[in-house]
Amino acid sequence: MRRTVTRLADGREIVYFDDTPGAPARTAKDTRDLPPFHPGSEIRRDPLTDEWVAMAAHRQTRTYKPPVETCPLCPSQPGRPTEIPESSYDVVVFENRFPSFSHTNGDGFAPTIVDGMDMVPRAPGNGRCEVVCFTSNHNSSFGELSVPRIRTVVDVWADRTEAMSALPYVAQVFPFENRGEEIGVTLSHPHGQIYGYPFITPRTERMLEVASAYHDKHGRPVMGDVLAAERAVGTRVIETSAHWTAFVPAAARWPVEVHVVPHRQVPDLPALTSAERDDFADLYSRVLKHLDSLYDRPLPYIAAWHQAPVREGRDLAWLHLEVFSVLRTKDKLKYLAGSESGMAVWINDVTPEAVAERLRNAS
Repeated sequence: MRRTVTRLADGREIVYFDDTPGAPARTAKDTRDLPPFHPGSEIRRDPLTDEWVAMAAHRQTRTYKPPVETCPLCPSQPGRPTEIPESSYDVVVFENRFPSFSHTNGDGFAPTIVDGMDMVPRAPGNGRCEVVCFTSNHNSSFGELSVPRIRTVVDVWADRTEAMSALPYVAQVFPFENRGEEIGVTLSHPHGQIYGYPFITPRTERMLEVASAYHDKHGRPVMGDVLAAERAVGTRVIETSAHWTAFVPAAARWPVEVHVVPHRQVPDLPALTSAERDDFADLYSRVLKHLDSLYDRPLPYIAAWHQAPVREGRDLAWLHLEVFSVLRTKDKLKYLAGSESGMAVWINDVTPEAVAERLRNAS
């Protein structure tokens, strides 16, 4: 794989990852007249939950459901420059033009408090947000990628995780993909994102607390025991391979939810071996085919990588991918209503066992 780093017109970094033999050199210049890249965001600590909340008002003006002919993630064409200056690409990553977090937020903005309230600290929304375009084909999807291309994307995720982890203001790296309008996607081109958070996310904090308590009590990692039990029972297993198992968790929150877990405890994507990356690409391709066959239509989903924080909890975390959907039937959505949104108590409309059986039979 060839890696080429360059800059967009406003100074944002863009990185091309080429796996096609004989792919052209990436020398195209961004010809757009863009204003300087100075997004503004901050984070505030909620005194009732002790969780950070990001404020990024500049994102109100981000691109919203453009027609295909003006898609900013397609390759540039004569007279129509986009976020990607080249006329074609394999996989490309660039800094988000409308980021929730960016290191430029720290310029001249020292940590303080909100309106004299000592219990509500505020700080610059330092971090990094990147866009990952999986293919230049606007009408494709991740599930339609070849296994070798999925393998390239795994290497890209690992590359960017390493790069972001080296930034002193990033505490956790989160690669993810949103797919489908029902999920809230506003750009239909096949793409994902990577967030470099300036704090450890609440979900990860809680999972590490549970993992620590379980290890103290049993002397073993909780994910390892969950994985062994799911593989032994097999009722909820969707796909398995030499290095990975995909299963519907026994306490699934979402109407469609699959966890893809490596058989070896590793903290993050860079820690995967070449064989584990190859194996994941093949297995995940099969999992996505099951998902898209479930309702005989493209499944809207979120695919979220759970990685260890950059500087703590790395001996407790167990890398895994969580793929879930809000679609509970072919034409009905699962809404996060009062119990889920108000109290964080999830109520699932289907049993994990029933969903697992349907997914295994969907192909």
